[in-house]
Amino acid sequence: MLSHLPAFLVACLLIAASPGPSTILIIRNSLHSRRSGMLTVLGNESGVFLWGVFAAFGLTALLAASEMAYDVMRVLGAVVLLGFGVQALRAARRHGTEVTLATAERPERHSGWRSYRAGLLLNLANPKVGVFAMAFLPQFVPPGAPELPTMVALAAIWAVFEIGYYATYVWGVGRLRAALSRPGVRRRLDQVSGTVLIALGVRMAVES
Repeated sequence: MLSHLPAFLVACLLIAASPGPSTILIIRNSLHSRRSGMLTVLGNESGVFLWGVFAAFGLTALLAASEMAYDVMRVLGAVVLLGFGVQALRAARRHGTEVTLATAERPERHSGWRSYRAGLLLNLANPKVGVFAMAFLPQFVPPGAPELPTMVALAAIWAVFEIGYYATYVWGVGRLRAALSRPGVRRRLDQVSGTVLIALGVRMAVES
């Protein structure tokens, strides 16, 4: 497995660097606080690890084999994306009524559990991640190695690697929070993220 690890980590880097709904959510929640951002990361990577475990046990094969199961997950995922998108647009509207930086920086009720749950839900609601994990992880199982424990170990490495990667996003947003928290800037960020999330939700809902 060690001989395959460098290639696996490079693949993990390319996956993490591809922007997606989780990236948007991590950045948005990092604007509340670094703690909120990191808990969102942990929730997202808990989902990554669980999908990897499901793939190791062959459960994600059901999504690939059953059109009905995949469609149910796809519709649920679309609803989740649309929900997060609407939340972002509502936040943009709320920030549009704020007139001072002090008001914009007023603490919001954004508990650690809420941040973790959001990251976990957004990840688990995307059946594409499960199907991808089923195709991705077996490629790095060395010949002759026990498939189940090796895939679980790879899923754990994948999740830990992405925690480190996304921590840089949380740190970067934290460094820029004073500028990004200005009402006008924050409103634009929420408008863009909300629009993108809704567009992704619509695309997931209509695709076959």
